[in-house]
Formats: sequence, C-alpha cells, structure tokens
Amino acid sequence: MSDTIPIQHPSWLTSGDFTAAEEPFRLFAAWFEQATASEPRDPTAMTLATIDKDGLPNARMVLLKGADERGFVFYTNLLSQKGQELDATAKAALVFHWKSLNKQVRVRGLVERVTAEEADAYFASRPKQAQIGAWASKQSAPLESRLAFEKAVAITAAKYAFGAVPRPDFWSGFRIVPLAIEFWQDRPFRLHDRIEFKRERTDAPWSKTRLYP
Repeated sequence: MSDTIPIQHPSWLTSGDFTAAEEPFRLFAAWFEQATASEPRDPTAMTLATIDKDGLPNARMVLLKGADERGFVFYTNLLSQKGQELDATAKAALVFHWKSLNKQVRVRGLVERVTAEEADAYFASRPKQAQIGAWASKQSAPLESRLAFEKAVAITAAKYAFGAVPRPDFWSGFRIVPLAIEFWQDRPFRLHDRIEFKRERTDAPWSKTRLYP
C-alpha cells in the first residue's frame, strides 16, 4: 500500500486495546500492517460496493493501492460498470476482511477521482503487460470470445512494443473519502468488539461509538 500513514505504535496499540483509539486512520494503518505480515494471500483485497442505475447494490473485489487521511484509493477503467456507477452516485462502501487476524473494517463515504498526476504515477509503476491490458480491455462490455480479447492484447502490444505505454484517458483512480469507518474484532463466544467512527462532513471531527456485536 502506498502513501500509508506512518505507524508510531501508541499505547492503545501496544496494549492490544484497539477500542482506545481516538481516530480511525492510524488504527487502520496499524491493522493493515498486521494483515500484511499475516494474511496468506492479498491483504489489499477489499470488497467495493456501489449502486447501479436501477438502485440495486453491486459488489466486487478490488485492490487497495493507497490509503492516508484523504481516503482509500484504487484504480480501474472509468467506462467499466463500477467506474460509471461511482461517477453517477459519488458514493461507495468498502469491506476489508482479514481472516488470519479475525478482523474486519467497513468503510462508507463519498467518492472522488484521483488527480491526473496520481493516476499517471501509478500507471507508470505497473508492469508493461498490465499497462497493455488496460488499453486492450473494454472492461464490463460484452466479449464475443477469449480469442477476440487475446487479439486485442496482441495488437496493443505491437503498437507499444518500444518505449513507454501512456495511460489511457479512460483509466484512472477513485478515492473513497470516508464518513464512517467501523472496526470489528472477533472475540470468543461471538462477544465481539465493534467500534464505529463517524463524521458529518469530510472536514468535520470524528465521533466514536462502541456497538453491540
């Protein structure tokens, strides 16, 4: 995860009592650090929930590419189903579930696009084959056959055989700016711990509430 908040290991973290945290971003960074060390697959995997044009929820897995006090960032094709839904509603929810830690984080908030500079920097850091795939894939559109996709990849690879691959104008990132972040910790006999941080606006202070499990 890039641009992560530095972790200074305050007393509530070293004591194991996460419920003593007074703001959510350092707590998330601490939990993410733990997940990075223990999760056997990909600790950046998160469920992204959006709303489609008919008002139905839509959920899928995406990968976290940055997190700081501004929010949680991932990248995608802007013309994809999720890209269009995010642009249309400017609202979304995320869920992280780290089974190795028995911990879960839920995020709800507003959506904004990352800057062109941020998108350019991340796109440039991707492997060239992934960059080519971004150009070749009409994400979420009907695909007549696997062969048609492989042909598109081959044509794009030939086009950019030499030199850098530019970022497509239809590919960028979204930032989920949280209004609510809930932390859930498994406890024996389902007597779990739940702490929710909420704020009325993105520039407002956080309030904290303990919830029944």
